[in-house]
Amino acid sequence: MLESIKTFAADFFVTGDPLIYGADVSILLVTIAVIFVLTYFKKWNWLWREWLTTVDHKKIGIMYLIASLLMMFRGGVDALLMRTQLAFPNADFLPSDKYNEIFTTHGTIMILFMAMPLMFALFNMVVPLQIGARDVAYPFLNAVSFWAFFFGAMLFNLSFVIGGSPDAGWLSYAPLSEVQFSEGPGQNFYIWGIQISGIGSLASGINFLVTILKMRAPGMKLMKMPLFSWSVLSSCIIIIFAFPILTVTLGLLFVDRFFGASFFTLDGGGNPMYYINLIWMWGHPEVYLVVLPAFGVFSEVVSTFSKKKIFGYKSMVFALLSISLLSFFTWVHHFFTMADYKVDAFFAITTMAIAIPTGVKVFNWMFTMFRGRIQMKPPMLWTLAFIPTFLVGGMTGVMLAVAPADFQYHNSYFLIAHFHQVLIGGVVFGFFSGIYYWWPKIFGFTLNEKLGLWAFWLWNIGFYSTFMPQYALGFMGMPRRSSTYGWDMGWWPLNFVSTIGAFLMGAGFIFQVWQIIYSVRQGKKDTTGDPWDGRTLEWSIPSPPPEYNFAVTPTVEQQDDFWYKKQQGKSMKPTKYKSIHMPKNSGIPFIMGSFWFIAGFGLTFEWVWLGIIGLIGVAVSIVARHLQKERDYYIPAEEVEKTEASIGGAR
Repeated sequence: MLESIKTFAADFFVTGDPLIYGADVSILLVTIAVIFVLTYFKKWNWLWREWLTTVDHKKIGIMYLIASLLMMFRGGVDALLMRTQLAFPNADFLPSDKYNEIFTTHGTIMILFMAMPLMFALFNMVVPLQIGARDVAYPFLNAVSFWAFFFGAMLFNLSFVIGGSPDAGWLSYAPLSEVQFSEGPGQNFYIWGIQISGIGSLASGINFLVTILKMRAPGMKLMKMPLFSWSVLSSCIIIIFAFPILTVTLGLLFVDRFFGASFFTLDGGGNPMYYINLIWMWGHPEVYLVVLPAFGVFSEVVSTFSKKKIFGYKSMVFALLSISLLSFFTWVHHFFTMADYKVDAFFAITTMAIAIPTGVKVFNWMFTMFRGRIQMKPPMLWTLAFIPTFLVGGMTGVMLAVAPADFQYHNSYFLIAHFHQVLIGGVVFGFFSGIYYWWPKIFGFTLNEKLGLWAFWLWNIGFYSTFMPQYALGFMGMPRRSSTYGWDMGWWPLNFVSTIGAFLMGAGFIFQVWQIIYSVRQGKKDTTGDPWDGRTLEWSIPSPPPEYNFAVTPTVEQQDDFWYKKQQGKSMKPTKYKSIHMPKNSGIPFIMGSFWFIAGFGLTFEWVWLGIIGLIGVAVSIVARHLQKERDYYIPAEEVEKTEASIGGAR
């Protein structure tokens, strides 16, 4: 019996690596600390009542933000481990198998469990406030979306210490991800972690699409809507059409692995190229999906801190929608060498064409700044930092559209540099700009600017130091996914510089964490609700907003309506209050997410009985919601008036 337990434990837990043991100890210590703090300060009831059961979009946005920052830390540590391995030739810091696991988890976490929740954090924090709504269209579904994402992310991250991490790359190309090359539960962790979180992403896309189309304030026609909300609408279109492709692709891969099918293996009549086409039919729209909201952020920030209406509003809307459409017609440039020359020509043209609406936006931002009264606040600094980095990323992207040249450098470090140039210089810089911009609105205080400047410069210097050398390494022939190289290749000086740059970006992240912790205690309170002299509706209400957002639904007459009413001295304060209908908190989304985790964990280890229990739990949760009668309540008009008087109300 004892020997059976030892054998099971040896297979179940990851052992034999100091990094893993360090992670085990860290997880144990953090868990004990959290339990102690919640127990000592008697916060268990508060945690359940205020957070685990909330359907308030603002609190859900804060939870997305916290989760994404934690995932940025995890993915960033993976990056530093890889760069440490590559700093010098013939290094043995990481064995090749462990290196494969780390670059797989790094890419997966940064795209799906960092960038996506950071995007959804801004969706939740901003969109209902910008369009004058009291909540999203489906508050309960919004909570389900978060907990599906959260438990999917936890399931994936568990692979680091239990079962073993996936090692077939962040897109898990077949046949590397098939059983014959990826035995054990690692690849199943990948499949079910992403599948469960993908349910949340798809539900969020539907939710925010309906919210924007159906819940705008009276008078806010689509062509009067803020550009950030337009960017969210464009992203939701991509989510709705792209994520089902990912769901089906990973489902077929699991059928291959679990039932012995051969959708993606040649020996049974399948073809690995089916997988590669399907995964990139999702994967390339995914890249534009996460960058579109960043474009919306920049549009808001540039207009606000230039004190000007955005230049070319209609062309900006057209550009956003064009990108969401064209993003579905560029995927083959990831494997030009495997396609017919006619197909190559078509996708080369579409890859070049998508640069046109992207360029339109950059010119519009610059024309907005032209002769504007520009204020160099943190959100504007991140926006200005974005423009040159994204221009380089865009130009190198067009270089990838040239099929003959792409044959030579696609599988090199040139592509690694381009990919990170766009995703860090575009997505991360954009979301940082948005976080700094809307932070005082959501939390009620501003972040310390001095610490923010340290973080800004460390991130930017580190960014260029990391990725500019990688373009040169690509031209010198250094292939992707290399865990080591020889002294004779001449690559080590550039790799060493790249590693130093990565650690500088890590230091920038530490300064941001310090900035947040410091500002919680020392930050300047926002008593006006409008610290940046904003233009859109979210700045017309107090910071942080009350539970119901708007005491009276505003009426919109034009684009940037709040800005013009301020200039005209018009007040948006209501003269009469009514009772407000609001959704009740519910513990079902959290419980449903827990059952999704149980189902995913069981299917990962092929414990069918546990998977069935989890799926039954999900079904019971859905039925319980269907049978739930008291789903909402009313805040009395007297209470609304009292709340508005205590917090200052609308301006």
